[in-house]
Order: sequence, then structure tokens, then C-alpha cells
Amino acid sequence: MNGKIKYRFTSKMWQHDSPGGWYFVSLPIIISKEIRENLGWQEEGWGRMKSFAAIEEVQWDTAIWFDSKSDTYVLPIKSEIRKKAGIELNTEIEIRIWI
Repeated sequence: MNGKIKYRFTSKMWQHDSPGGWYFVSLPIIISKEIRENLGWQEEGWGRMKSFAAIEEVQWDTAIWFDSKSDTYVLPIKSEIRKKAGIELNTEIEIRIWI
């Protein structure tokens, strides 16, 4: 992760309430605020910021998205990642991300 800033946090996975909604974890507001203040210039359209994430030994290239309703970034957790990491809805998980 050369030159990237690492964050570690614990969060519960949740599902968006739309039909077939995506699964996410929300970054803590204090971390989101720090990322937005210091790295916000890296945001692309719709508050998207490229990142790298890890849950236990499962690692992947991804992006976080700023959600103005909750004033925090959210990290989508695809089905493949959920299966590999063995996580389920409302499961509290430790996540590492690099921005």
C-alpha cells in the first residue's frame, strides 16, 4: 500500500432498503470527516473515492462513496467478498481501508 493512508474501524454491514439493495458498511463519521478534509480532492463524480479494502485476509480494490444523508462514506461489500469473508447482514466486522 505504498503512499496510501490506512484506516481501521469496526462497523456492522447493512443493506440498502431498495429492492435487491446493495450491502454496505458505513465508515465512522470522525474518519469520514478526516478523509473528506484531507483527501476530498481525490473524489470523482458522486463523491466516489478509489480505495483498497480488507476484511480479515480478503482484500480488494474498491471505492468509498460519500453519502450526504448520513454525512459519512460508505463502502459497498459485494457478494463475492461477503462469501469469501463469511460475513452476514448486521455482522460487526473489522475493516481496513487504504485511501
